[in-house]
Amino acid sequence: MLRLGIDIDGTITDPKTFIPYLNKSFQTQLTYNDLKEYDLTKVLNITEEDFWNWMDEFEPIIYKEAPLSLHAKHVLDDWKDRHQLLFISARRKHLLDVTYNWFKEMDVFYHHIELIGSHDKLEAVKRNEISIFFEDKHDNACMISEEHQIPVILFNTPYNQDPVPKGVVRVNHWLEARDWVNQWYEVKVI
Repeated sequence: MLRLGIDIDGTITDPKTFIPYLNKSFQTQLTYNDLKEYDLTKVLNITEEDFWNWMDEFEPIIYKEAPLSLHAKHVLDDWKDRHQLLFISARRKHLLDVTYNWFKEMDVFYHHIELIGSHDKLEAVKRNEISIFFEDKHDNACMISEEHQIPVILFNTPYNQDPVPKGVVRVNHWLEARDWVNQWYEVKVI
C-alpha cells in the first residue's frame, strides 16, 4: 500500500479555479494561459498586502466552489482501497472546515487532510512517510523529490514549465498520473 501525498489546489481542484474571481475583482481579462507565474502578485502587478487582503475575503468562497480536476475523483476512488490518500495543502488552517465540507460535497474520499499554512511541505512529507507526492507548484515538486528521493507527479500548468529534476514526472491529467503510478507500483512490488 502506497502512502500518496496529494496537494489540493491546482491538483485535485481545477487549476483554472481562480481565474473568474481574479478577473472580476481586478477588472482583468486573464485566461488560463496568461498564468505564467504561480505568484499572482506578479501576474496582477499588486502588492503582497493587497493580495492577502483579497485572499482573506475570497479564499473561503473560491475553495468552497472549486471544481474538481478532470478525472481526479475517478482515479482517487480507484485508489482509495489500495493506497492511503493523504492530502497535504498550503491552505491556511482556518480553512479546515471549508476544506472538509468541500471534500464531503464533492464526495472525495480521504484518509487524512493536513493544512500546513505554508508552501514548505517537506516536513509534512517526511512525517507522513509519503511514497509519491502529487503537486502543481514547480518548486515544491522539485524540493520534495530532491529532499526525500521520492517521485513527484507534477500536473502541467502554464505556471510550472521550468525544467524539472529526474524524480519529477510531468502529467497532463489524472489518468496519466494513474497510469504512471500503477506502472511504478508494479515494478516496485515485483
